[in-house]
Amino acid sequence: MKHLFLFLSLFCVTLFGHAVSHQPTDYVWTSPSHNSSESMPCGGGDIGMNVWVEQGDILFYVTRSGSFDENNTLLKAGRFRIHLSSDPFTNAKDFRQVLHLSDGSIEISASGTTVRIWADVFHSVVYTDVTGKKPMKMDVSYESWRYRDRLIKKGEAQQCSYKWALPKGAVTRGDSIIAAPNGLTFFHRNNSTTVFDYTVHQQGLDSVKHTLYNPIGGLVFGGQLKSKFLRYQGTHSGDYAGTYYKSWTYTSIRANKHQAFAVVFNTSHGDAVAWKNGLSQVEVDAVKSRKQSSRWWQSFWQRSFIEADGQAAEISRNYTLFRYMMGCNSHSDWPTKFNGGLFTFDPVYVDSLQAFTPDYRRWGGGTMTAQNQRLVYWPLLKSGDYDLMQPQFNAYLRMLPTAITRSKVYWGHDGACFTEQIENFGLPNPAEYGTKRPESFDKGMEYNAWLEYDWDTVLEFCQMILQSHSYGSVDIAKYEPLIRESLHFFDNHYRYLASHRGRKDLDGDGKLILFPASGCETYKMANNPANTIAALQTVFRTWGKDSTLLARIPQIPLRVIGADTVIAPARTWERINNVETPQLYPVFPWRVYGVGRAGLDIARNTYLHDPDALKNRSYIGWKQDNIWAACLGLTDEASLLTQSKLHNGPWRFPAFWGPGYDWAPDHNWGGSGMIGLQEMLMQEANGKIYIFPAWPKAWNVHFKLHASDNTTVEAELKNGKVVLLTVDPQIRMHDIVQ
Repeated sequence: MKHLFLFLSLFCVTLFGHAVSHQPTDYVWTSPSHNSSESMPCGGGDIGMNVWVEQGDILFYVTRSGSFDENNTLLKAGRFRIHLSSDPFTNAKDFRQVLHLSDGSIEISASGTTVRIWADVFHSVVYTDVTGKKPMKMDVSYESWRYRDRLIKKGEAQQCSYKWALPKGAVTRGDSIIAAPNGLTFFHRNNSTTVFDYTVHQQGLDSVKHTLYNPIGGLVFGGQLKSKFLRYQGTHSGDYAGTYYKSWTYTSIRANKHQAFAVVFNTSHGDAVAWKNGLSQVEVDAVKSRKQSSRWWQSFWQRSFIEADGQAAEISRNYTLFRYMMGCNSHSDWPTKFNGGLFTFDPVYVDSLQAFTPDYRRWGGGTMTAQNQRLVYWPLLKSGDYDLMQPQFNAYLRMLPTAITRSKVYWGHDGACFTEQIENFGLPNPAEYGTKRPESFDKGMEYNAWLEYDWDTVLEFCQMILQSHSYGSVDIAKYEPLIRESLHFFDNHYRYLASHRGRKDLDGDGKLILFPASGCETYKMANNPANTIAALQTVFRTWGKDSTLLARIPQIPLRVIGADTVIAPARTWERINNVETPQLYPVFPWRVYGVGRAGLDIARNTYLHDPDALKNRSYIGWKQDNIWAACLGLTDEASLLTQSKLHNGPWRFPAFWGPGYDWAPDHNWGGSGMIGLQEMLMQEANGKIYIFPAWPKAWNVHFKLHASDNTTVEAELKNGKVVLLTVDPQIRMHDIVQ
């Protein structure tokens, strides 16, 4: 009767409530900024910009995904400066800088002048359009700190793959910058020899080098400033945020009420001529671009949303702003980086001791720290942004042959070995791999106290792939080899290791012996760590294949603390090396325990009583306590931690968090915040959909999120009552639990 009453109540809600078209609220500033740290993000397709107004000029950085140099630094395309002769912004009382989330553009206005900036979602083009009540002239300057080779300073190598093992005399090579009367062309062309070659040799793979994936050798990337309104004026030089630069300035042919320019981008492999030919093929049509890009953004916002008021207004607003930043990389070949994405700004404003060029970020440009990357991508399932997930999935797919080769060359068995701190070409980061390795040390291993035996993060992306099929009917056929080879690595490798220790390659119960292994980067030299076991169990079950291998996966280890049974980090371990809590990974991401699942008390005991879990509790950076609290239905804990996590960041734009453990704006901070907020509102277990499982009844909220089996749920909670509930398809209304 209870379930019947709930169903009838919800049915009445769907009769009287109704879903409406959703568009997010604009984000507005009413005063100019002081420097690039007070910039506003703007982008689309595969382009991110930091836009701000400083001392009367409009400035913006451009970063295009995949712009990796010889050292694997993710280079910015440059900085653009717009100066208007009418000087509308200095001392203006009606200044407005608006991020129009509904169409992905930024509009800056004052004194009767309006400037619109946007990136085309479908073509790599940035547009700037200026209109005024009176005729004006416009100067556009392209500012570059890479007009010459720059010696990489001590500490600056964190931006590239060499990190603390920088070769003597290493430089960031200068760009080619060519000024023509009606347009400026700028590009960076990598040498054929790069950090890829250094890494291959270091890791003993020269004999198979020709078979390995190399995305950076001979890479050419850059763009061209185009405008029928502008003509070349000359060069200047200056200093911004401690970095010396050279500028190329174009000025209006004549004063006009309308001025405009576009910046077109291209990336290719080969010579500069082929790159320029490709550049000329990029479509430039401002009117068409506005229309098509606006339509894409409007559709994007219809997929899902979270809107709250009162105490939760700030966190829901910042959730939306961060999701917008993720949407700016929807059509890229490369995933959004956890350590700043496309929106890093001058590093001196993040850390005064790291006064390097605007290209700088900690933890590398082409290095993928998967433990952090995963948090950027998990929330895109419930937000329904499956297209945004493809760049990350495809990056793994491109690295797969190299991961298989590593297993065969080093150990002679099948399966794909993906390490932590992996380069975009599929090999371990050379600094993390270790430059002072004993000659006899296993060549397949990273000689690193944090990273040794830490290779299960790929399984989270395998699970995301599988769930993207369930959530959004994504065709995942091409990823089947990635899933299969990633799973088979653990079976092959741990039987290989066991057979080298003794006569048997399985334990007495016929299970794998996951030793030596790793509880994330924290519990080292672990035996049967909980995070790896939960990962293997979950991915095998979701995949639904190789039941024989699934039967060989051991059980998640438990232990007793006081009178409470809790999840153990592992059966045993030899040392603790970091501040992660892998004993709660069976809650998230693996969802073995949680609301509506068996053993909820065991998982709650772990969260509430495990001394390491308590000691490591935090909301900073990649910390996941807000997620675990929500998944365990601990409403008070979840709300406090999520409020702290999604509170306004330290910079002017509220979704610029960090640096945390990484860099700013910290994207794994934003991603983990998104996940926690989603879990507070909706969870699934055993075919049921739980709404508001960890949401305070006093917080009014309206949301639309995605669930498995191609389901969307839209609900509104007002004054403690559900006033709207729409489930599509309607048959899944039977599965709703409140």
